[in-house]
Parts: sequence; C-alpha cells; structure tokens
Amino acid sequence: MNDFGRADLRLDFCTDAARFLSLAERYLAANPVVSTVVTSNAAQTLTRQRDGTAPPESDWWLVVTDQSGVVGAAMRTATSPPCPPFLLPMPDDAAVGLARVLHERGEEVLGINGALPTVQLCADELARLVGGRVDVAYHTRLHELRDLVQPAAVPGELRLATEGDVELATEWFEAFLDDADEQAGRQRGAAGHQATGPDEVLRRIRSHHLWFWVDESGDPVHLTGANPPALGVARIGPVYTPPSQRGRGWASNAVAGVSRQLQAAGARVCLYTDQANPTSNKIYAALGFAPVTDMANLLLAT
Repeated sequence: MNDFGRADLRLDFCTDAARFLSLAERYLAANPVVSTVVTSNAAQTLTRQRDGTAPPESDWWLVVTDQSGVVGAAMRTATSPPCPPFLLPMPDDAAVGLARVLHERGEEVLGINGALPTVQLCADELARLVGGRVDVAYHTRLHELRDLVQPAAVPGELRLATEGDVELATEWFEAFLDDADEQAGRQRGAAGHQATGPDEVLRRIRSHHLWFWVDESGDPVHLTGANPPALGVARIGPVYTPPSQRGRGWASNAVAGVSRQLQAAGARVCLYTDQANPTSNKIYAALGFAPVTDMANLLLAT
C-alpha cells in the first residue's frame, strides 16, 4: 500500500488477478461497461493461469481507495511496447498521485491509456516529473448496445470459427490493426496496437467467441470477435472486413448477429470505436449502439 495526496487516499498494487478482483469487484460491477477492459483482462489472466500460463512478474493491477471505499482501478498488463498502463475513472487527485507513485517506483511509462479525464491528468503529471510532453496517439469512444436495429439483409450467414481457421483469423486480426490506423487517417502501425497471436486466437475460438460471416459459397468474407462476458458484459472486437469485401453489409450483419447471440445469453454488449473513423462510428450508431464514455491512448516523449 502507498499513502499519497490526501491522507485517506491509498494505492494497493496487486500482482495477483484473483486478489485484485476480490478487492475491486464491487467497484467494477457498479459500472461494468466502463470497466470492461480491466475485468475481461483479469478474467483472461485467471483462465490462462488455470491452463498453466503464469502472467509476467511485471504485470500489476491497482485498487485506489479512500475513506468511502474503492474509488478507482487500473492495470499494467500490456505486452506490446510501450506497454501502457490502463486507467479507469478515479478522483483527479488520485490520478495525479498515481503518476507520482509510478515515478517513485521507477517505472518507465512511455504511453498510458484509459478514461478521460483521468488518463490526461496522470499523463500530464508524469510528463512534468520527467520533463517531457504528452502526445495523443488516438481517441476512442466506448459504446453500449441499447435496442438492436436489424440492418438490411445480405447473402450468407454467421458461423463460428473453428480450430482450422486459426491461420486465417490470425492474419485478419493483424490486418485489422493496420487497417484501423489507415481508415482513421494515420500511418499504418502508428497507433501501436497490441498484436494478437495464434495462441490467443485459438483461445477465442475454443471459447466460442469468434465468428466469420460467410457468403453464399461458404467463403469467409468478414470476421467479428468478442470477449467472453465478464461481470455480465461482453465486448465486441475486432470487426474486420478485407478491403475487397467492404461496402456489402457484411460487418453490419455480423455485428448484429453476434450482438443478438450475446444478448440472448444474458450479456450486455459494448464495443470501442476510433473517434477518427467516421465509417465505423456511423455503422454502430445505426445498429443501436450509444456512446458511454470517451477514452484516450496517450504517448509520453522527452
């Protein structure tokens, strides 16, 4: 534990996902859509541990408390440089105090992601401490599905990916990351998204949370994934259509079909959009997704 800022404001860094959830679950469950990235990450970590894969020793989860109880949470589990911490909403003085504690711990923080304004306050203080600056990599927006609006029907159908699809699915996961930058007007690879390898793709397939839209010939023309529900919330992504297949309604129908299945299983459905990509924002709004909160991926440079 660490004291900082106000006398009653404390940090508890956890290296064990189970302990983190035991401390923070009530706070996370109070707003499970906003908490989706942290809760699904912790749940996935526990699943990997049961499969015999221990998390890196550098990983941590954070619980922020004051006299009223838990008031914030964060994690640092990203595996791709700059391995940014991810922050959920917390009091402003906690965000500033977190920056000071990370600096005191000697952690190199070259990027930081999460909910606004928390992430901006923390990044600004980190930049002040090291004499650097904060740049915006990109802004995202979290949306939740309200009432699903069925799009115009297209040929084909949704089918679950199988273990025989690992190679194609992994290739499309990688293409999704590069194309997302390009569609938002950035250089390909500029956002530094975390890559998804074949092992993680296989886990998604085995959990039955990866789908293809196949055309009338049975050929895959689109991929939609989702995270298994955590605290009753399932997050859709990636959503990828190869360039030659775009503009045909595959994505809208696939996301609608996946959303319907997730809701039928009792989950609330959410997804992130890149605010610089007007096409995806328009598609999801038409399906019935409504904005919940804005987030940012920030970079720190000296």
